[in-house]
Amino acid sequence: MLLEEIKIRQLTNQYLLEPADKYTVVRGLCGVQAQFMVHALHSLKIRTTDYDEATVRDGLVKNWTIRGTVHVFAESDLPVFMHCNNGADYRRRDWGGYSYRNPQGQWQWALTPERQKVLAERILAALEDSARTRDELKEVCRKNGMTPLEEASMFDQWGGGIRELCERGFINYTVQEKAGKKEYCLSPDFVPIPEDTAKLEIARRYFTHMAPATVRDAAYFFGTTQAQVKKWLSSLPVASAEYNGKTYFYIENGKSYDQDIPDCLFLAGFDQLMLGYEKKESLYLPPLHRRAIFNLAGIVMPAVLLHGEVVGRWRRKNRKLSVELFSGLGQAGISVIKEKAMTVWADISQIEIQ
Repeated sequence: MLLEEIKIRQLTNQYLLEPADKYTVVRGLCGVQAQFMVHALHSLKIRTTDYDEATVRDGLVKNWTIRGTVHVFAESDLPVFMHCNNGADYRRRDWGGYSYRNPQGQWQWALTPERQKVLAERILAALEDSARTRDELKEVCRKNGMTPLEEASMFDQWGGGIRELCERGFINYTVQEKAGKKEYCLSPDFVPIPEDTAKLEIARRYFTHMAPATVRDAAYFFGTTQAQVKKWLSSLPVASAEYNGKTYFYIENGKSYDQDIPDCLFLAGFDQLMLGYEKKESLYLPPLHRRAIFNLAGIVMPAVLLHGEVVGRWRRKNRKLSVELFSGLGQAGISVIKEKAMTVWADISQIEIQ
């Protein structure tokens, strides 16, 4: 298989050449990463046929899923992504201490099981009436005696007690933000499915809708071992192709791959086209520019793809679009970028190319 063929298959399977309805897209992509809601929504906008700012959030939820990061996905997929310890922890209301550490290892858990139960119950009661922001839930807990140390545990920025409520199937993030604040709501009832079954289903979706991909690509995307990926592959109806000494696996999905690589794409921050494959072996991102997209703070910047290669990054504020190019482009390339920008954002009044 040629490089261009692999790219066209990946771009098509990721709905960047053949958009689909939002439910098909979020299921096929295993959700979209959502540290910043604006990026998650843009990721859907460039891939969906039914994108509507007023209704795009309907039927979607946000929670901790792949790689231990927050993703937007279909509410009907809660059983696929929320394993709840194979169902043993689903809606379990006793607490025995927190099992997570933040990435810096600076964890000081200040909640006794009894206090965590009290605060968890207060949060759930507050959400019965309506969704509430993080700050609103903090205030509810403070009124019930939450100390600053307890607050640091219950509302730790890496998850804390709030994350445990999410992972036990009690609550989700809403797929919107109230005055720029993260918001939570009660989760609908669902029946968790066994974790091994769920993960195999997610792997099936990956090799159907994000592949062709190598074992290393899949291990990177899922945050797992290559041995685990090979185990999944042994249970899936994959085909394979060779390119540049690597084996790429995929599941046939009936799509045709007769389109050309698009002239220009404005990818979202944390876009699945950047996260779906091992970043050091990306077919789209030249090594020289890797740090400009994957920065040291863990942010994946919005990338500009020109003729199938990342050439810069973009930022939009109000009606102004700023594009930072990583190297010089001719006027023809700049014109392509500007023309594409006008089709993505009809309200853009100023485009700045740096």
